[in-house]
Amino acid sequence: MSDPVEEFNTYRSRMNERLLANDNKLIKRIFNLDTNAYKEGALDVKTKELLGLVASAVLRCDDCVKYHLEGSYKNGASKEEVLETLGIATLVGGTIVVPHLRRAYEYWEYLEGSEG
Repeated sequence: MSDPVEEFNTYRSRMNERLLANDNKLIKRIFNLDTNAYKEGALDVKTKELLGLVASAVLRCDDCVKYHLEGSYKNGASKEEVLETLGIATLVGGTIVVPHLRRAYEYWEYLEGSEG
């Protein structure tokens, strides 16, 4: 069975490189803005990743959910913090978010398993 975390990151990296190689100023600025928005500031990085996770789930972007789950994981978010965050996202977004909640939970389990 393939590793969905590795698959996602490999695809994302490959396609980001291809996009950025086109030297489109607008796309490069958007990528730069995204990178800088998630740096340490008045809010710590973990909190920003959890906020990104809420927004991504409410907007129903599975790729974004995966990205912010991984960012949350790497910045020390606990399973309980992630589940509470996903609960808020489901409350705000409504039951249409439930399928994304399922996929998010499955991806989180892969992240947890990747260390052990």
